Amino acid sequence: MKLTILGCHSATPRINTNPTSQVLEIKNHIFLIDCGEGTQVELRRNKVKFSRIKHIFISHLHGDHFFGLVGLISTFRLLTRETDLHIYGPKGLKEVITLQLKLGNSWTNFKLIFHELTSKESELIFEDEKISVYTIPLQHRVYTNGFLFQEKPGERKLDINAVLNANINKAYYRKLKQGFDVTNENGGLIKNEDVTKEPNTPKSYAFCSDTAYTETIVPIIKKATVLYHESTFLEKHAHLSSPTKHSSAIDAATIAKKAEVGTLILGHYSTRYDTIEEFKTEAQTVFDNVELAESGKMFNF
Repeated sequence: MKLTILGCHSATPRINTNPTSQVLEIKNHIFLIDCGEGTQVELRRNKVKFSRIKHIFISHLHGDHFFGLVGLISTFRLLTRETDLHIYGPKGLKEVITLQLKLGNSWTNFKLIFHELTSKESELIFEDEKISVYTIPLQHRVYTNGFLFQEKPGERKLDINAVLNANINKAYYRKLKQGFDVTNENGGLIKNEDVTKEPNTPKSYAFCSDTAYTETIVPIIKKATVLYHESTFLEKHAHLSSPTKHSSAIDAATIAKKAEVGTLILGHYSTRYDTIEEFKTEAQTVFDNVELAESGKMFNF
């Protein structure tokens, strides 16, 4: 599982900062999460292949999270893309994007499939044989979701020495990996647990931006491998969290601790701050394993 931060600051872009966008690579998928201004430039800078992006997840309809989307779609069109593009986001997103395409006479030559979200409860919005994606209802000034990306359990691992000693034909290796008991060359029944090992623990990634502090998300993201949680403010400006429905670094760390996640990544910093190191310092007073999102930074888990 690899996460690439394309942008991680709030509000207005600056010379050296970009608004929210990131790429999650998980089980051969490349998911684009949010698409603020400058996203396609950062995709280029980080050598992410446009053609591999088939699913885009938009958390909410504030500009710093989706103003780059119509530009990216337009570029896909200019590149003569043919692959379907699925976009998951709040109701209204389809209207905004299609109006821009209509007025610009720039209809795509590929299928643009919108999955508009309205539920205030967590729901499954994407699933295949390897991955499930759920919404994480957040509390912000407009309808907002985070997203939980979960790997499904993989196949069991062969204990090759045990398999050979049990005299099992190679034709049954696939069934062993799938968890079945099999018959060996002598006609004896071999129990699966005697010749295989547990699969790798499935990984999960929870993306939470933007939101006020809310413990309602804790059961949804419980024990996630990685949590990205917005941390717009330091404690000296924490009084601004409530009216703006944002969180502080301490808020994010408290959620991480209550949810027992593996790693917390902070982001969505207010541009009022010249440096971001203090966000980590404050968060670590509550939760130890803290990382800082930075444009161009990659995390491998």
